[in-house]
Amino acid sequence: QVQLVESGGGLVQAGGSLRLSCAASGRTFSRTGMGWFRQAPGKQREFVAAISWSGGVTYYADSVKGRFTVSRDTDKSMMNLQMNSLKPEDTAVYYCANSIYIGDSDPRNYHYWGQGTQVTVSA
Repeated sequence: QVQLVESGGGLVQAGGSLRLSCAASGRTFSRTGMGWFRQAPGKQREFVAAISWSGGVTYYADSVKGRFTVSRDTDKSMMNLQMNSLKPEDTAVYYCANSIYIGDSDPRNYHYWGQGTQVTVSA
């Protein structure tokens, strides 16, 4: 059974940094895509970043490009999201997810999800 477990969320001031991690287990993730999404209260879940598990090709939402960096460690079955220059509008629950597609920004195409981790950015 596929398990995705996020960690690393917390409270940070605007301009600060956080690093999220996603521990993945339960299947072979090669030739699949991994993604980060976020959902703020009252808003739809939105795409943040994605990475191909095998080749490490990365994709970003325009709102985070240049500030966030997604990476993966295939030996440890981990995916990370380094978030710099955080803004109050980055406040949300952040989820990692797995898809058979690579670089997909549509959450409907992700079939496995973690439980989420809260990120709060104060002004």
